[in-house]
Amino acid sequence: MNEIPIFAKTYDLLRWLIPATLKYPREHRFALALRTQQAAFEFNELIVLARKTRDKRELLVRADAHLEQLRLYLRLGHDLQLLSLRQSEYVRREVGAVGALLGDWMKRVGVRSSTE
Repeated sequence: MNEIPIFAKTYDLLRWLIPATLKYPREHRFALALRTQQAAFEFNELIVLARKTRDKRELLVRADAHLEQLRLYLRLGHDLQLLSLRQSEYVRREVGAVGALLGDWMKRVGVRSSTE
């Protein structure tokens, strides 16, 4: 599965995201860190299911929504100074790359993304 770019990029994102959010202070760890991780894991689960399913449209739309939630949680993490500017810029680029790959996939199966 790692040979497909969206899966490799998502794996790399998860590998970076988990340790980064575990460093959040205790008062944010169980609310924001957990939600951030859940959005990323649910995104990953949905794209894996979409790869294995004949009708991918609904799963890709749901994955797109989870990616949007992830963007929001990461922005909030930056605004609350839980992520440094450097970390925020890095993860924004990574999520953007994953989003571009998802958008290409959605176009191939005839789904319009929420940003169109």
